[in-house]
Amino acid sequence: MKPFTVHKGRLVALMNDGINTDQLMPSRYLSHIEKKGFGKFLFANWRYLDDEESVPNPDFPLNYPEHQGASILVAGDNFAGGSSREHAVWGLMDYGFRVVIAGNYNDIFYNNSLQNGLLAITLPKEERVALSELPPETEITVNLETQTIETPEATYHFDINQENRHKLLHGIDDITQTLEYDGVISAYEHKWNDFYQPQDRAERQA
Repeated sequence: MKPFTVHKGRLVALMNDGINTDQLMPSRYLSHIEKKGFGKFLFANWRYLDDEESVPNPDFPLNYPEHQGASILVAGDNFAGGSSREHAVWGLMDYGFRVVIAGNYNDIFYNNSLQNGLLAITLPKEERVALSELPPETEITVNLETQTIETPEATYHFDINQENRHKLLHGIDDITQTLEYDGVISAYEHKWNDFYQPQDRAERQA
């Protein structure tokens, strides 16, 4: 997983409350098994006027010319509820988002974000509204080390669990963390495999 330390980019705002995972990644795209390639399908029902993803909806903010290349998504409350599909996170990252800033998150989506290196920040509504009103060309710095969001007008502080912060800063997902204990796990399994071998048990009973 790619470590997250400091990210500089522009933002696009979708201030709707209750954006769910089916709106992020419609279910008809879930048959793909690779993590890559989902960016094209992100917000597909809102982003396109046809089912072939060939006619962009000119009224959807991600399609505005001034938001092309935005890598920070600012949203409303209750972000990514609904299905537990990890594809929602894959789609956001494949599109180019590294940061989502919302009022609160579905727990499964939040944990999926951590496992994939997507920084999901919680901010009060008034701060998100202030961010959403910045000119689209404004560059924003999100610094995980200092837990700040810096704009030309203001600096906002955000909280994050320190264990999650450590994992993101060092690019550690749960699998990587588990493999750090590979030697201990192998020794434990070897010990119990030996104990439960039928031959060994028969010898013990003899």
